[in-house]
Amino acid sequence: MLAPKKEKHRKWHRGDQIKGVATQNNKISFGSFGLKSKEAGWITARQIESARRAIVHHLQRGAKYWIRIFPHKPITSKSGEMPMGKGKGPVDHYVAVVKPGSILFEIEGIKEEAAKEAFRLASHKLSVKCSFVSKE
Repeated sequence: MLAPKKEKHRKWHRGDQIKGVATQNNKISFGSFGLKSKEAGWITARQIESARRAIVHHLQRGAKYWIRIFPHKPITSKSGEMPMGKGKGPVDHYVAVVKPGSILFEIEGIKEEAAKEAFRLASHKLSVKCSFVSKE
């Protein structure tokens, strides 16, 4: 699964609510078709990998795909039976912070119907609502 090779800080604050729409990473840059988020949220490295596998399984070679998001943010957790206090827990997993309008995946070299179906299958694996977009 995706995880940063190096980190400046091992543990981060969770941060405030995700506000606004995406101003960067909001246009299709590499492929012909894209999967765009409709809402804000965190997408885990496991969800990204699961969606990627769904896309690859549907493509059956012959097409190129790009993952446009990366899970940089570390999320910590403590075990269930742990009492309060004793500091912040260890890093459990990594997430990608996604704003509405962010392009998550792109595909090139495939018909529109096949791309729509691949992205439909992938969107079921993600925790945010998504829509299919094509390059104008």
